[in-house]
Amino acid sequence: MKKKTLNTSYRWIMKNIGFFLFLAALAVVYIYNGHYADNLSRDINRTSKELKELQYEYKTLKSEVMFRSKQSELAKAVEPFGLKELSQPPYVIVDSVEKNKK
Repeated sequence: MKKKTLNTSYRWIMKNIGFFLFLAALAVVYIYNGHYADNLSRDINRTSKELKELQYEYKTLKSEVMFRSKQSELAKAVEPFGLKELSQPPYVIVDSVEKNKK
């Protein structure tokens, strides 16, 4: 009688082997999906941190450029080269030949 039960359990296993393989494949896909989601989450967090750092750097550089482009700061920066601010407006040079053509 033992032999008959062993035979029937073997047949049952062989009959359902496709289902077991399907379950194994499903488990592999489930594990892969978990690892993929973890890696994706880490990448998103890292990219978010880099973006924040770059935004801070952009704001810092923008404020520095705005400060340095002020007229008083430009005057201080070009003073060592011997350049000074104009105290009177610039002269406009008009070509007399062009003026007579009009």
